[in-house]
Amino acid sequence: MRKIFVIGIGAGNPDYVTIQAINALNEVDVFFIMDKGQEKEDLVRLRKEICERYIKDKAYRTIEAPDPPRDRTASSYEAAVREWHEQRAALYERLIGEQLGEDECGAFLVWGDPSLYDSTLRIIDQIIQRGSLTFAYEVIPGISAIQALAAKHKVALNRIGRSIHITTGRKLAEGLPDNIDDVVVMLDADCSFKTIDKSEIDIYWGAYIGTDDEILAAGNLRERREDIERMRAEAKARKGWVMDTYLLRKRDA
Repeated sequence: MRKIFVIGIGAGNPDYVTIQAINALNEVDVFFIMDKGQEKEDLVRLRKEICERYIKDKAYRTIEAPDPPRDRTASSYEAAVREWHEQRAALYERLIGEQLGEDECGAFLVWGDPSLYDSTLRIIDQIIQRGSLTFAYEVIPGISAIQALAAKHKVALNRIGRSIHITTGRKLAEGLPDNIDDVVVMLDADCSFKTIDKSEIDIYWGAYIGTDDEILAAGNLRERREDIERMRAEAKARKGWVMDTYLLRKRDA
């Protein structure tokens, strides 16, 4: 029977790849890599670098395919994402069916961790529900950008007796959640931290965490938000893309 690994490869540093992931990499016959265009060719290059570094038998195959674009002008964000996932599911199903032999093992290499703001597991489930392909699959966890951010800033995410809230920039723009003092924000293309105007909030921000292009900033949100917005804009203009994550933390009284 065909087998698929969904392997978390960490937040950008090849050193973040776990022993479990290395063992899985060495079982793979075919790697499926989605090409997100020239601007994000670094993401493809780093995936290939991880394979070259950790795989002992170089007989594996790499299949690259253009990632279906998501409609970013749609009036309904959720509908646009569902449609995008349908396109991805059709593509993944075709690639697995055409490129993976009945007794072979394939893999998708997921940035960070497959369980955290990534669509691969949902798409795998969609393919299985369609019923036209039969395969087993296994999920290998990875070091997320959230973990790497906390390590880089030398902070613990949890505080005694308090909760941690993980959200997106889209949701943060609606306001900070009530009764939560520690909020981790991902996928914030609009710098939604600008909308938070509270003097008691600190920010711990990082972009391209774990890579040679890593940028870190921390301090009082009011004092640092313009600097961070500028650094983010400059980084995106320079590379064509940016991945950043941050923690908003209310100071103790």
